[in-house]
Amino acid sequence: MTDAGTLHAPMKVEFDYTRSLGPTLSEFMTGLKRRQVLGGTLSDGTVAVPPPEYDPRTYDPITELVPVSDEGVVQSWAWVPEPVPGQPLDRPFAFAQIVLDGADRPLLHAVAVEAPDQIETGMRVRARWADETVGAITDIRWFEPLDDSPATTPGAGDGEPVTGIVAPVHLAYDFAASPEESAFFRGLAEGRILGQRCPVCEKVYVPPRGACPVDGVPTTTEVEVPDTGIVTTFCIVNVPFLGQRITPPYVSAYMLLDGADIAFLHLLLGVDPADVRMGMRVKAVWKPRDEWGTTIENISHFEPTGEPDADYETYKVHL
Repeated sequence: MTDAGTLHAPMKVEFDYTRSLGPTLSEFMTGLKRRQVLGGTLSDGTVAVPPPEYDPRTYDPITELVPVSDEGVVQSWAWVPEPVPGQPLDRPFAFAQIVLDGADRPLLHAVAVEAPDQIETGMRVRARWADETVGAITDIRWFEPLDDSPATTPGAGDGEPVTGIVAPVHLAYDFAASPEESAFFRGLAEGRILGQRCPVCEKVYVPPRGACPVDGVPTTTEVEVPDTGIVTTFCIVNVPFLGQRITPPYVSAYMLLDGADIAFLHLLLGVDPADVRMGMRVKAVWKPRDEWGTTIENISHFEPTGEPDADYETYKVHL
């Protein structure tokens, strides 16, 4: 869709981030797995939950962890009227800074209440633990207002130490292309590759950037370039990763199109990775026309043309 001449597209980034915890956070997460909250003793004698890995004053590693209560006092709070996916509750709730009994610094977590008039500063709350704990901050599902009923904390989890965590990352956003990028993508929808020329240095940028990074002036002159060019630099991909569409090994290469002065990254297929070299002549392989849209993926990949390689002296300035 368009808005004032620019193109928009929903974008989504998803991957699992794996982190080794180190001694301090490993002990803290292992405590959560056992349904026990541990705080770190700082150089000034205060106790922080969660414990920092290093003291904020002395920068020494935090080595002394002490158990604190899973009950505490709300220090401050903010109401969340419309939860988003991944938050602790799927209904309105409060995020609060909670000072646990035995700790001096607050822990940020969710408090399950039905309305903002049911939470206030100074209110006592108690942790609601997950039925199955794994060694993550989400082992505490949320906090609830403390009443006279006895705690219903499930039995302790197993004692296997937690040395690392896998945190799924989900980022969804709307990408708004600049007017220059929008013209580039619309050109691709017509089977054309468009760039822009700097009026000072006369370099041609593909894709266009709107301004020359060297001279700092707008690049207003539109230039159409062919879909042929040369390989300037390349990388042979041998390592598989989540979401990979092509089985390794394959080549990602910077292609310098004829008439352009800046190379751009794309796939190079149709050749043994061991035979790829700088200066190799290549040509774009377009998808069938009925599959075209306003996207760089209209070009499926590049492949060698079989022509003689470009002389190094003709492209070394672009490396």
